[in-house]
Amino acid sequence: MDGQVPREPQADPAAVDAVLAASRCVISLGAEAGEFTAAQCCALGVLASRSQWRLADLAGALGVAPSSAGRMCDRLARKSLVRICRAGHDRRTVLVSVTEAGRKVVDGAARRQRALVARILGRLPLPAQRAVAEAFRDLAAAAGEVPGAQWPGPAAGGASVPGPRPSARPGGPVPQVPSARARAQERP
Repeated sequence: MDGQVPREPQADPAAVDAVLAASRCVISLGAEAGEFTAAQCCALGVLASRSQWRLADLAGALGVAPSSAGRMCDRLARKSLVRICRAGHDRRTVLVSVTEAGRKVVDGAARRQRALVARILGRLPLPAQRAVAEAFRDLAAAAGEVPGAQWPGPAAGGASVPGPRPSARPGGPVPQVPSARARAQERP
């Protein structure tokens, strides 16, 4: 390459502004949960994606330190939304699972978010809705996100919950999906 350093592809500033505006809209959808922080909603969604998580694995999926995940789970346990226990075979291992009440919170938030997005998109003509869908699919693929069809969700309504796709075996390994923090650290 004649000693030249390859340049990063340049983003159109108008596209950057549009994505930031859309992301503020999407982030505000998380505020619909009311009494929960965005991080707690995300943790509940990840926890709902399979029957049980090791605390260390949950922390990795959320892109936070195990101590931070532990404090968050303690707060959620006080609200009876998650169950925390020690593994019988290794008392050092902390296991976390979502309770039925926690699953109802996740399912309710997903339904509300889906309805709000549907109302917003409904203000656009159908061709514009399709263009938005295609653009967001492309953006998610460029970011390395798991396609929405592969995410777990409640049986009714088709709403999805955040978190990595569960394995075929309950409690089995979950495919590694890099967190936003990990993806940012990979960039030069």
